[in-house]
Amino acid sequence: MSTTEAPIPTPTAHPPVPQPGMWERLKGFLVNPWGKPRFLPIVTWGYMVWAILPVLIAIQFSFNDSRSLTEWAGFSTRWYISDPNSVWNQPQLRHALEQSLKLAFFDVLISVPIGVALALGLARWRGRGSGSSNFLMLFPLVTPEIVMGVSLLLLFTQLFTVIHTSTLAQVLGHVTFSISYVVVIVRGRLFSIGKSYEEAGADLGASWWQTLRLVLLPLLVPAIVASAAIAFAISIDDFVISFYLSCGANCDTVPIIIYSATRAAPQPNDNAIATIMLVITLVTVVAGYIVYRYFTRGEHDGTSNMAGDLAAFDI
Repeated sequence: MSTTEAPIPTPTAHPPVPQPGMWERLKGFLVNPWGKPRFLPIVTWGYMVWAILPVLIAIQFSFNDSRSLTEWAGFSTRWYISDPNSVWNQPQLRHALEQSLKLAFFDVLISVPIGVALALGLARWRGRGSGSSNFLMLFPLVTPEIVMGVSLLLLFTQLFTVIHTSTLAQVLGHVTFSISYVVVIVRGRLFSIGKSYEEAGADLGASWWQTLRLVLLPLLVPAIVASAAIAFAISIDDFVISFYLSCGANCDTVPIIIYSATRAAPQPNDNAIATIMLVITLVTVVAGYIVYRYFTRGEHDGTSNMAGDLAAFDI
């Protein structure tokens, strides 16, 4: 009996898998649903480079050894201290820096207490007119700054003629639009902590003044510090309101000086004083953030509790 072997099947050749093109690989890299998000970080870092790079270039040329704003001639601090046209040796620049710091200081000193009081009233007030009051408090945030500047100019020149355009008018103008920022930040903090702490303090026998002083205000310290830093940064950098309410050279701030200089022939000392302003603003904001993190350190890890906080207030 003869047996026949079954023929061995020959393997069929599969068609080659087409390789994705460069566009398909790039699309898969950006929109891969199973991978980490990549498109948004690229957009974010692109914006950061676009926004920060010109500032870094201006800072670099403030340390240039020559008067050129386009060609680097070596590192030097002449435009800060030694040169006759430096910030230190130019009374106009030093006075503008002092004026900007003065306006920012008084703006924080006045707007923060008023804003905290308004935030407390608006957050706890429930009655006729509360909604309109909340809207009016936010009105300066949505009003164009040039409209605010012109309105304040007409106010001080046509109605309150006792004040005129002066440093006092500039301070009042800064306070007018800074209060809204303070109210928004403090109200956000009030809504986040709720009324439980106040009610617990009242249950433990605290009067309304003790509840405000020993419970509510300590809990509002992070928001108060943050609002003060924001108000300082906004005030020291303001141009429109300071310009419209300026009384001349004695009231000129650093933004006004820089604006006037760039309309003529920019000088390296303009970059130098702008760098000083940037450093002051960054230090203020970073300090405010550090204080904010210090006072809210127990709220992010779940260690904060009402009984311990109220015990710390000696109620």
